Amino acid sequence: MKINLLGDWVDSLQAAGRYTFLRQEAADSAGLSQEAVKKGLQRLARRKRVAKVKDYFYVIVPTEYLSVGSPPASWFIHPLMDAMHLPYYVGLLSAAALHGASHHQPQEFQVVTDRFVRPLRIARQRIHFVTKRHLEQTPIVSVKTPTGSIRVSTPEATVADLVRFNKLAGRLSNVATVISELSASLKPELLVKAVETGNELPVIQRLGYILDLVGADNLAAPLADWIQARHPRPTPLVPGGSVSHASRNSRWNIIENDRIEVET
Repeated sequence: MKINLLGDWVDSLQAAGRYTFLRQEAADSAGLSQEAVKKGLQRLARRKRVAKVKDYFYVIVPTEYLSVGSPPASWFIHPLMDAMHLPYYVGLLSAAALHGASHHQPQEFQVVTDRFVRPLRIARQRIHFVTKRHLEQTPIVSVKTPTGSIRVSTPEATVADLVRFNKLAGRLSNVATVISELSASLKPELLVKAVETGNELPVIQRLGYILDLVGADNLAAPLADWIQARHPRPTPLVPGGSVSHASRNSRWNIIENDRIEVET
């Protein structure tokens, strides 16, 4: 295979339902040097036939995504994380959107993994990696995509993560709005299981406070029983904020040092 046939090889992958490949695969299939393959892929990238995600990892751009330069990250995040040899799940606002929360569409694709990874920019989209210890304790589900399936935090684990990483989710008012949208899909028994491993008590206190705020009494009640049995310390609603003259919510032992506004 000559270098000008790399495009045909890419076409054959897409025809077989594949939208990602490793640069080494291209070199092996073409029988070319790494430098020759690099130049060939650069030409295909200029034509927007492929997009480089990492030096060694490329995604094929189907016709319907030529204008934006790349298919959605959900199409290729699973093979990308495999290539990076990292555990992962799609989380936070991206998971919330996949579970039906559409009030605020995420501006970036949020992926949770167990170590620091720099953000990636692919054409017009950005992938942000969130670092979380004990990743394996988070309940996940498999969600189908046009190219396969991806790992996504369950709705119950998603709301806990949104509270825990609320700075990455538009702060607590936005988080409360998203939780309000997801509340109908949350199951009380699964919520308790999702929060009792891998979450600090203050995160659970704030989550319970928000569930009360959005009127999700059926979800808040079992969580309140669970948290009260552990005698949590007073916790500010917003860490680091002033607590002077702030009132205290006795059910969750939350110091109300800020006001949460839920959009409807």
